[in-house]
Amino acid sequence: MWQQEFDVILLDVLLPDSDGIAVLEELREKGALERLSVLMISAVEETSSVAACIERGAEDFLPKPVSPALLRARLGACLEKKFLRDKARHHLVQLAAEGRRANDLLRVLLPDPIADELQSSGTIAPRRLDNVAVVFADIVGFTAYCDRHSPEEVLISLQDLFTRFEQLALEFGVQKIKTIGDSFMGAAGLFDADDERPALRCVQFGRAILAASAELPTRWNLRIGVHVGPVVGGVVGTRQYIFDIWGDTVNTAQRIEQNARVGQVCVSAAARRQVEPDYKTESIGVSEIKGKGETELFVVVGGPN
Repeated sequence: MWQQEFDVILLDVLLPDSDGIAVLEELREKGALERLSVLMISAVEETSSVAACIERGAEDFLPKPVSPALLRARLGACLEKKFLRDKARHHLVQLAAEGRRANDLLRVLLPDPIADELQSSGTIAPRRLDNVAVVFADIVGFTAYCDRHSPEEVLISLQDLFTRFEQLALEFGVQKIKTIGDSFMGAAGLFDADDERPALRCVQFGRAILAASAELPTRWNLRIGVHVGPVVGGVVGTRQYIFDIWGDTVNTAQRIEQNARVGQVCVSAAARRQVEPDYKTESIGVSEIKGKGETELFVVVGGPN
């Protein structure tokens, strides 16, 4: 019986070598009653026997001798109920699968802590975070590369590079914020209040993507800038969600990248203070940073110490 699928079982209360009620109990314990119906049959018409069968999950009870018309009616009712149960179970499985797909999609669009907040409360509160490192990485000569290659080649190459960026971001604890054309923006320290040196993670990430880019067929050169400070974070939009961060720290990190040396990780003085215990840095002089004036910048030249 356990090796085959049944829709309905006719089970006698009094069996030659067993007790039908005990068999019914075993069916219930093994979960078989979730996928089949049991009609109990017996010459015994005591109310206690009927009640015992119904309590253990029997669908109905037929007295002997069984009327063919009554049997057909009861079997038809049992099969109809089973059909409805199977249909409901199938719909539940579909709903669960759709829920998992929706959850997976949400976590592609939003960081896990933000997705959790949205699912639990239905809203995402804006937040100010005081010690966040922001990293920008930009491909040098990307426009010229696009002019020399087909759109398909450009897309494949960019996908390969940014896939490595995303893998390394996970490895070093850097949250990808977005890509802007050929530029990658990430941040560390957004969701870990105990991280006192998020700039270190951004520098480690920056050095890793420089190495990764050199291994790809395009061998693209990168400019990388890192700054650390306060940011405001939140979700913008109502139809296409994106978690973003804003503030002077973000703007400064981007402008440091624009002033960075090709093939090196360039950091601000604030980021340098978090990095230097592990990496050596070297001043590259003062650059005019929009909104900041003359600002001394540093490159990571060695390490880890």
